[in-house]
Amino acid sequence: MNSSFKRQGKQLHQTKIMTGFAVLFAACLHSVNAMAMAVPAAGSFAYDLYDIGVNQILLGPIGFVAGVACMVFAAILAIRQMILPAAGVVLGGAFLLKADAVVQTVGAVVV
Repeated sequence: MNSSFKRQGKQLHQTKIMTGFAVLFAACLHSVNAMAMAVPAAGSFAYDLYDIGVNQILLGPIGFVAGVACMVFAAILAIRQMILPAAGVVLGGAFLLKADAVVQTVGAVVV
């Protein structure tokens, strides 16, 4: 009789797990509207901050120098056999060097 209780308990546990996976699967298939973040128009609220932060710093000479410095630092780390930190620095430097493409493709999901 004890084994039948164990079997029922195991089946109940498996049923709970399968129900949880079904709910998770259904949640993954649920779609929402996504809207890309647009560049603010000239004269609108916070355009000056966007212009200074993105156009003049990130896409300007400061961002380029920072990207090149990251690549040099990643090369130094790779020479010292610090591969994992070097990979992270390379990714960050690549984002800085290709900031114009990153800024154009980055969007915000609005639910």
